[in-house]
Amino acid sequence: MAFHNELIKNSKMYRFLMLLTISSAVGLQAWRTLFDNFAVNVVGLEGQHIGIIQSVREIPGFLVFLVVFVMLLLKEHRISSLSILVLGIGVGVVGFFPSFTGLIATTLIMSFGFHYYETTNQSLTLQYFDKKTSPIVFGRLRSLAAATNIGVGIFILVVAAYFSYKQIYLFIGGAIVIASLWSLTRNPEDREVAHQRKRIILRKKYWLYYLLTFLAGARRQIFVAFAVFLMVKKFEYSVQGIAVLFIINNVVNYFLSPLIGKAIVRFGERKVLSLEYGSLILVFIGYAVVESQILAAGLYIADHIFFNFAIAIRTFFQKVGEPEDIAPSMSAGFAINHIAAVVFPVCGGLLWMLDYRIPFIGGAVLSLVSFIAVQQITGQIRRHGRPDAEITFSPPPSTSSK
Repeated sequence: MAFHNELIKNSKMYRFLMLLTISSAVGLQAWRTLFDNFAVNVVGLEGQHIGIIQSVREIPGFLVFLVVFVMLLLKEHRISSLSILVLGIGVGVVGFFPSFTGLIATTLIMSFGFHYYETTNQSLTLQYFDKKTSPIVFGRLRSLAAATNIGVGIFILVVAAYFSYKQIYLFIGGAIVIASLWSLTRNPEDREVAHQRKRIILRKKYWLYYLLTFLAGARRQIFVAFAVFLMVKKFEYSVQGIAVLFIINNVVNYFLSPLIGKAIVRFGERKVLSLEYGSLILVFIGYAVVESQILAAGLYIADHIFFNFAIAIRTFFQKVGEPEDIAPSMSAGFAINHIAAVVFPVCGGLLWMLDYRIPFIGGAVLSLVSFIAVQQITGQIRRHGRPDAEITFSPPPSTSSK
């Protein structure tokens, strides 16, 4: 463990990803904390509108496979910085367009930045850290994001009573833009890392990774689109109430996320994901039947904790995938993840209008299918697994890159 800690500590890429992960977390958490109350109380939207916007939000995720073509022009770490710049712009202008169409437009901008950063973040982590270190790095970055989310929640909790939505969105978006511009002056590259294939990669031996990614996208969107909406619509949570809920949630995740990474190293992906999906069956059923505001909040926190276990899907790929396939496979995985993400919120929004319980029952069914699928992980690793290879870091290149 000491070796892995030293490897992480000395990595320029880790420090670079830390900055951008903080920026990404600030933007997404602010957008999520304010969105439902802004949509309901300012714009006056209903369930079907929320479903449509959430589906639109996932379109950039579906198109993220195009990042392999952008890599023909720009280095991957530059794409990360520019993605955060776009995210900051998208968040900053939300308050200027308080309408259904305005929310769709600003959501698209914000989402392009967020999703393109996420795919390059995952790709760079898997490229720069070996199979026993990458789960720890993912866990630490998740913990860092959780700590950032706590700060954002406290900030919104304090300023919501004094400033308008427009002012809060603009301030947060501006801070993200500044951070992204600074990151564009950094070069964390290592020439020893394997060059990535700059084309779309789909391989038969990765079928289980694709399936788990698709199912994770489907169940995740039910959570993203309707869990907080349930809090606001049914239990009448205010902006401050949602902010407090997010703070509590992220305090828990701050301490648990590093432990999840260590658990993946110790127990393996199959056991960790089995625990996740077995528990989520109960969580989604709970959403459908809960009548208590406190119990609903508890389910939300549990749901978010188990979402962090999904890093095991990516570390599973690292064990069966070719090193040159990481970047194109992460982008392909994001696209597959968002096939469901584009469709399910709209369908869920329509089903919500019939009975709000239906989308959550659907989430329980998806979790059951995922639980069955992850039992194949051990066999796939035995069949296609690659031996561990430690990555060492060479001195930074003397010449600047794009």
